[in-house]
Amino acid sequence: MSNSAPKPTKAASNASHRNETIASIGTVLVLVLLPIWISGYMRYSLTLMLAHGISVLSVTFLIRFSGEVSIGQNFFVATGAYTVAILNSLFGLPILFGVLLAVALSAVAGLVFALPSRGLSGVYLSVVTLALGLAAPDLLLHFSDYTGGVEGLQLDSTIVASWPTDLQQYYVALAALVLVVYVIHRFRHSRIGLMVLTTREHPHAAASFGMTRGTARLSAFALSAAIAGLGGAIFGITTSMVSPNSFTFWSSVTLLVGSVVSYYSTRIYGVIVAGAFVALMPQILSNYGQITPMIYGAVLLGVTLLANVGVPAAMRALRLRSHRHV
Repeated sequence: MSNSAPKPTKAASNASHRNETIASIGTVLVLVLLPIWISGYMRYSLTLMLAHGISVLSVTFLIRFSGEVSIGQNFFVATGAYTVAILNSLFGLPILFGVLLAVALSAVAGLVFALPSRGLSGVYLSVVTLALGLAAPDLLLHFSDYTGGVEGLQLDSTIVASWPTDLQQYYVALAALVLVVYVIHRFRHSRIGLMVLTTREHPHAAASFGMTRGTARLSAFALSAAIAGLGGAIFGITTSMVSPNSFTFWSSVTLLVGSVVSYYSTRIYGVIVAGAFVALMPQILSNYGQITPMIYGAVLLGVTLLANVGVPAAMRALRLRSHRHV
């Protein structure tokens, strides 16, 4: 007699999917109503979490759909942020127009980067993205006539004159995050998305349907860069200022860490956890001086173990318990 755990039935799988959908909708409703009870710095911190959550999603998307890891994502985040800032600060163009152009330019930048490196994978591709991430702050300083150099650029985040600016920033960030989560969900279940995923494990089968590994990688990098650009644009709108200090190589590492902490989740509640970790953890640990890296590492290890071992084990136990009572 086999001692293996029973496989979840179709009904149990549907119930799990339904519970995830309810949790996502509930999270969105809470986020929509939350500004009623919070204001000031708390509202700003929450908006920053949403902005970072979008940037984390760009890393998660790339890992999920191409199986590759980028540690140069700060380059595309900076592209989005500075596109909005330059258009608004230097040319006086509306914020929302800048956001659309930021997404487009970031996607183009992702394609330009992916074309010469499409033959690389694994650690070799990671090293190339490392070089991209390290170059981002120096490039921003080099083109100081447009980027403002070390001081950066300030922008006017007001979209509707009659609304408080911080409330506008919050709801723009929330709308952008919900949109990205929805688009990823639709892409995951589209024909192109399924073929892109197939190239990871069955490249020959995907090629028979017209999707080569190179094409899939180009698509994944372009869309990942577009999401990162949107995250950067929302970050710029949230802070009303951009400078090279916000887009260092370390910021790329924290985005990758956030993706790991969220267990590569594309659900909005997982993204919120990742955004909170990226946005709030450095602030919480800012007063611990030289032992900050050790505390950060310990917290990261604990959260990662909880996300990758504790939570999945608890979910399996709940599913098995519900299955026994069916």
